Amino acid sequence: MPSELPNAQDASLAALGAACDVVGDRWSLPVIGALLDGPLRYGELQARLPAIAPNILTARLRKLEGDGLVVSSRYSARPPRFEYRVTADGAGLADVTRVLASWSSRRAGAEHEQLVHDACGSAIEVRWWCPTCEVAAAPNTGAPVFV
Repeated sequence: MPSELPNAQDASLAALGAACDVVGDRWSLPVIGALLDGPLRYGELQARLPAIAPNILTARLRKLEGDGLVVSSRYSARPPRFEYRVTADGAGLADVTRVLASWSSRRAGAEHEQLVHDACGSAIEVRWWCPTCEVAAAPNTGAPVFV
C-alpha cells in the first residue's frame, strides 16, 4: 500500500513545480539576472535584453513585482517612469541564474562563459555543502560525499 505522506523526492518535485510557476517562463530569470547588478530603468532593461518585446517586458515586470521578486520605484511623475530592482527574494535567485547561464554556455560550447574564481581564474564547481558538518553532501540523501 503506497504511503499517503509525500516522500522527500515528491516534496522536492512539488517545490520545483511551484518555483517554475513563478520563474519558469522564458523571460523571468533573464529579467532578474539583468537586475542583479543593481537597479535599472525600463529603457536600460530593454537595452540589456534586446530580444524581449516591450509588452512582454512590461508583463514580466508586473508579474515579478506581484510575486515579490522585483520592486519598482517611480522616478518621474509626468510621464510616469519607474526604476526596477530585485527584492531579497529576487536576489536569492542569483546563484540559480548564474548556474543556469553557465550550464547553457557550456552546452553551447562556449567554454569561456563558465563561472570562474576571480582570484585564480579556475572554473568554479557547484556542490551541495552542509555548513554544520562542513562536508560536501549528496543532494538526495544528505550522505557525506568525500572528494
